[in-house]
Amino acid sequence: MLDIRFIREHRDIVAKAIKDKKGKPVDLDLVIRLADERKALQQSIAEVNQGRNVAQAERDKEKGKEFKEKAQKFEMELTRVEKEFVALMIQIPNIPSPDTPVGPDEKANKVIRQWGEKPQFSFQPKEHWELGYALGVLDTEKAGLISGPRFAYLMGDLVLMQFALIKLCIEVLTNAETLKSIAEKAGISINTKPFIPVLPPTIMKSAVMNRMARLQPIEERYFFEKDDLVFVGSAEHTLGPLHMDEVIPECDLPIRYVGYSVAYRREAGTYGKDTKGILRQHQFDKVEMETFCMPEHSYQEQDFLVAIQEHIMRMLGVPYQVVLISTGDMGAPDHRQIDIECWMPGQGVYRETHSADLIQGYQARRLNARVKRADLSIEPVHMNDATVLAIGRTLIAIMENNQRADGSISIPEVLRAHVGKNEIIKNN
Repeated sequence: MLDIRFIREHRDIVAKAIKDKKGKPVDLDLVIRLADERKALQQSIAEVNQGRNVAQAERDKEKGKEFKEKAQKFEMELTRVEKEFVALMIQIPNIPSPDTPVGPDEKANKVIRQWGEKPQFSFQPKEHWELGYALGVLDTEKAGLISGPRFAYLMGDLVLMQFALIKLCIEVLTNAETLKSIAEKAGISINTKPFIPVLPPTIMKSAVMNRMARLQPIEERYFFEKDDLVFVGSAEHTLGPLHMDEVIPECDLPIRYVGYSVAYRREAGTYGKDTKGILRQHQFDKVEMETFCMPEHSYQEQDFLVAIQEHIMRMLGVPYQVVLISTGDMGAPDHRQIDIECWMPGQGVYRETHSADLIQGYQARRLNARVKRADLSIEPVHMNDATVLAIGRTLIAIMENNQRADGSISIPEVLRAHVGKNEIIKNN
């Protein structure tokens, strides 16, 4: 959430952010008034408790009882005010960065750069699902019978390619020299401390996901009310809370995690959209980055994460474009969102495969994750999350960009040693 002092001092900026991000209207005057009431009640409680201590020292039971009753009254009122205050505060989105395009939807997104030559085919390129079915490495029909729509079986060489991709990502993100080279080539001056690999839980408490500002829209989540548990929609949902309610010494930053997990999304409101293949699934696999850094380094940190994403896609030889996401298309917690869209020749369009979200201190305030500077001052740590690979969509991009006229698929050279072969062909 935002700092209440920022809301007081920049009310117009906050109101514009709510409007530009298409958020629910929030009565900012009420928010400020509740903050004042909260502060006054906290002061009253402190004064009453001080009086109780004096009465206890003087063994004055009557005054002690009187102060206790006052304290209970103030605490009940504080609970009510705090609940109302927090309920409003969590509805206020993060402030977009100065370079974020202002617009109602994805049409306002801005392409920053493009890389790679789109492949030219002497035949009509097929979509991934056509290739996958013909090669016997993809089956959504059986998955539909067993699990329902938007599920799939990956089989054979496609599975080997998935695990090769995961291995490639871990090799890149845990290698200090590789990360240093990536930063230098991108012109980014930053500490290139390697990432810590993590296999995180895929289920989390709803209250913790809410503190991550990722519980909503709840209709997109698989929510088990009886257990009060939610399936994650990304590994970053359980990586982000690793330092909740902690104070991190400045000397420990940056802290970087790379996590692989299965993820789940209900895909509410997408009936009839992308129903074939594995582009839009209820269950999918992702490798994600989550980082914690000093506030003054968070922009460079996001640029570094994007440079890592680009490095991996260039290793795979997949054409892509980097896109700065507009206010109407970005997430509520995001200060700045940069996506990568890969070229899908079977579909003839660029499709989103990666996202890099600079959150700054917005999540950290909700998580109570702080940094203690060398001068002993304490403030919210800054957080970034970014996709290393949305594996299903990356497989789609590889399949469609490397298809041949006979329906076989050339495996990217960087993956061949891990897969153990150079191509995917039909096994008779």
